[in-house]
Amino acid sequence: MRARTAIVCSVADQGVAALTNILVLVAAARLSTVPDFARFSAVYLVFTVLLGVSGAYTGQPLVLTRGDGGRARAACRSAVAFTLLAAAALGALLAAGCLFVPGETARGLLALGLVLPVVLGQDATRYAFSTLQAPHLALTGDLVRLVCVLAALGVQSHGAGTGRLVAVWGLSALPALLLSLALLHRRTSDAPTDLRPLLRRGHLGRRFVVEFGVGNATSQLSVLGLGAVGNPLVVGALRGATTLFGPLNVLFTSATSFGPPLIGRLDGDRRRVRAAAALGAVLAAVAALWATALALLPAGAGRQLLGDTWGPASALLPASGSQYAAMAVGTCGLLALRMLDPKTTLAIQVVFSLTAVAFLAGGYALAGIEGAAWGLCLGSVCKAAATWTRVARLRRRPAPAVPVTAGAAPPAPRTS
Repeated sequence: MRARTAIVCSVADQGVAALTNILVLVAAARLSTVPDFARFSAVYLVFTVLLGVSGAYTGQPLVLTRGDGGRARAACRSAVAFTLLAAAALGALLAAGCLFVPGETARGLLALGLVLPVVLGQDATRYAFSTLQAPHLALTGDLVRLVCVLAALGVQSHGAGTGRLVAVWGLSALPALLLSLALLHRRTSDAPTDLRPLLRRGHLGRRFVVEFGVGNATSQLSVLGLGAVGNPLVVGALRGATTLFGPLNVLFTSATSFGPPLIGRLDGDRRRVRAAAALGAVLAAVAALWATALALLPAGAGRQLLGDTWGPASALLPASGSQYAAMAVGTCGLLALRMLDPKTTLAIQVVFSLTAVAFLAGGYALAGIEGAAWGLCLGSVCKAAATWTRVARLRRRPAPAVPVTAGAAPPAPRTS
């Protein structure tokens, strides 16, 4: 497949996946009472966390696989098989733990446990197709899933319980999973399945799971902490501003999760780093344009989006727009590091996630909610600067002789 076609298919696939998640929540809200939707949202949040952990442990190392076609095919088969088995085991534990617990939330979690192999398995095939440089197959599976989930939820009656909605949502992904597995089998039938590399001590997924936890949990908990000890409005304002920039979060996640196979088509680290830098510049420009469009949005339209939260959230648009522009640069710096030496990203994520928390608290102490938003922006700027400084240092050293695989990472060469 030509590079331009692959990029279009990959971007379209990310858009379809994001649209599916949005429409699932919209459909659930229309079918549920307010308390039931709150329970469904809680269960869906648990799924989102498990999805992130699964992608970090198996998907992100998988897309870094280099080598001949046989190695990539074997890695894809192994990653999908591992995800299905791990999801089945974890889902069984979750369902068993909620079996005798009363309440709709417990029934929703029980249903999530039963459908977990379906939803996580289907997501794993997307990473596999990206690694095999066949994003059009991932797009096909996600389009099938979108149609099936809308059809399944569309025939449900209003007032359906949380457990039923979760079960219908999860089982609606089964056709997409079966289709994706069939397509994957056609591409990888001659490759072996070996789960041992995913269980070895040096597996990159362990580092990426820690990065996922630090990068997501730290910022969320710090905002909640400010709301608890300070002004509760800070939570709503910052979360409202983050919601407005939701489409950019999808682009950033796509860059790190599905960018390596596309940029990896280029010859030489120099061209790959330049491509990552160019992508960062494009995403930063998109963030600036998106922030400008939101700032020009009429107040009435803004209230249609966020209700009463629009007022405090719109006041944070300059800070949040600047933060997302810096995040674009930093995200593509991490993408470059993932291709140069994946073992270098964990320290940056940990150090600068904690730095952002310090700036958040300091900004809030100095200037309230707007100060907190500018503190987060400053944290993102520092992270982006540190990331590209590290990229520059790695570019000046010899490339490692051992190719990166989906299993253990090669030892990182010493730096001076």
